[in-house]
Amino acid sequence: MNTMPSEKRDRAFVKSVINCGDLDMRIAVDGTWYHQGTPIGRKELVKLFASVLKREADGTYWLETPVERGEIRVEDAAFIALRTNQVGSDWVFTTNVDDEIRLDADHPLKVVVDPQTGEPRPYIGVRDGLEARLNRHVYYELVHAAEEQPDGRWTVRSGGQNWVVGWN
Repeated sequence: MNTMPSEKRDRAFVKSVINCGDLDMRIAVDGTWYHQGTPIGRKELVKLFASVLKREADGTYWLETPVERGEIRVEDAAFIALRTNQVGSDWVFTTNVDDEIRLDADHPLKVVVDPQTGEPRPYIGVRDGLEARLNRHVYYELVHAAEEQPDGRWTVRSGGQNWVVGWN
């Protein structure tokens, strides 16, 4: 039985993981995964890579298994929300890797304004600092369902709270 405190075991484990450096992989703005400049066409392989994707506090992205880790580049968000629907009073999003994410406090919505285009760029939290950018159609579904608040914000309700999707 290992009696080492868990945080020491975790640090020891991280030190034992082999750092493979830059894997020459990237996730493009449209959600396409590339390896050595070539799109990865097999969705099941992309889903496997996505299942081991991590984001560090410094904003770097890594594919990490119990024994190896390698850095990849992400041009915008790790995932794309391709569909949404209402389940009861909540909004549920489906990503390009078939993850289903319920809009709630653990999976918040944020809308930032693209500094170059002035257009809104909506994102939903997926897990551990990873986000999915809502595609235009999904975002417009939320905007269409939104209600105007007295302060000029437009919101949708999900997970027991209001989420801002736009403003006047």
